[in-house]
Amino acid sequence: MTKKYIYKKVIDYFKTHMPVAETELNYTSPYELIVSVILSAQCTDKRVNLITPALLKRFPTIHEMAAATPEEVFEYIKSCSYPNNKSKHLVNMAKTLIEKFNGKVPPDVEKLQQLPGVGRKSANVIASVVFKKPVIAVDTHVFRVSARIGLTSNSKSPLNTEKQLTKYIPEELRAIAHHWLILHGRYVCIARKPKCYKCGLTEYCRYYQKNFPIA
Repeated sequence: MTKKYIYKKVIDYFKTHMPVAETELNYTSPYELIVSVILSAQCTDKRVNLITPALLKRFPTIHEMAAATPEEVFEYIKSCSYPNNKSKHLVNMAKTLIEKFNGKVPPDVEKLQQLPGVGRKSANVIASVVFKKPVIAVDTHVFRVSARIGLTSNSKSPLNTEKQLTKYIPEELRAIAHHWLILHGRYVCIARKPKCYKCGLTEYCRYYQKNFPIA
């Protein structure tokens, strides 16, 4: 099977079986999403969604977050991973938005990466989810699922995976493709003992063909 053929079949499958796919983080504005995305690093979306209501009630705007101290923010996020670093990131992110971007979350991936706590993956999430930019964020799920299925070859980094996916996935589908792969990795193609028995992609999947060869 050619790479182009595999991509077509995978995209067709998700279009049929997951026509609606979006972030599981709760948010109502670009500011709220960027807060959630910073908190979500090495932390589950479920945990983040438990933390953000009280946090955002206390710091509902960029200006109020910028006026806070990391110690104040820490008290609201201490149940997530790396709360010390993330509390500093959140305060400094808000300050940077005010100082560099007039208090508005920029839609540009490169500018987003100037914000403390926002790497390329996070920037792509914000750009695609809020601003509908045709970019693909590569987290651990996307990296793993892409390699297992065979959408990527010999990728050693998230950036390389992003480049390979971008090459084959049509521009208008990149934002939703990010969610297709994340959700598939979160609930079916899990890290340990992937649930191949409930996956509809086994016919095209490199991992399945290698580990469950037809006798």
